[in-house]
Amino acid sequence: MIVTVEGKVVESTLVQAIIETANGLGYEVNMPISTMEKLPRVGNNVKLHTIVVYREDSQTLYGFSSREERDFFRLLVEKVSGIGPKIALGIMSKLSVDTIKNAIAKGDVGLLSKCPGIGKKTAERLVLELKDKVFSIGTTTVSMCTGEPATGGDSFGNAVQDAIAALVTLGYKLTEADKAVQSAVKTLGKEALAEELIRKALG
Repeated sequence: MIVTVEGKVVESTLVQAIIETANGLGYEVNMPISTMEKLPRVGNNVKLHTIVVYREDSQTLYGFSSREERDFFRLLVEKVSGIGPKIALGIMSKLSVDTIKNAIAKGDVGLLSKCPGIGKKTAERLVLELKDKVFSIGTTTVSMCTGEPATGGDSFGNAVQDAIAALVTLGYKLTEADKAVQSAVKTLGKEALAEELIRKALG
């Protein structure tokens, strides 16, 4: 199992990059947009946390900026029927891992069903099959939005979800709302109320 790949970025597109390691091997790595946004420019080095998905006629390498992202991707693909690698990448490209986990913990089917490839039934299955697992993927996982240990607290999750929902109601696209709220969390911290996050997100 290839669990990490470290080397020079020699090519990149919106969802894929070729990483050349020190021994001259080039790996084609598929990634969610959230990881691609953090990928350094061509010619620079990067380390990715990876997982290989094997099929009868293929083997595909997927890469992520953090171990938490990779483990969550594995959970989606291996534990939820009807979700394959392509749909899992779409979900993780649309929303941050923290937001997805909070939505699952809250049973927010409406938010999850707005992700590409996810209808209401699949979103319900996602909640049913992962609700007891989302906050057990390492007790000291690092939050992608703050770089601090994620607490998984209900009140914080509710504030984030409420703020995102409010922005969507105001006309923001779901992806834009998520990014704006996560940016607000960076500034205000995890004690912020939904109203404070909304005001900060609106600038």
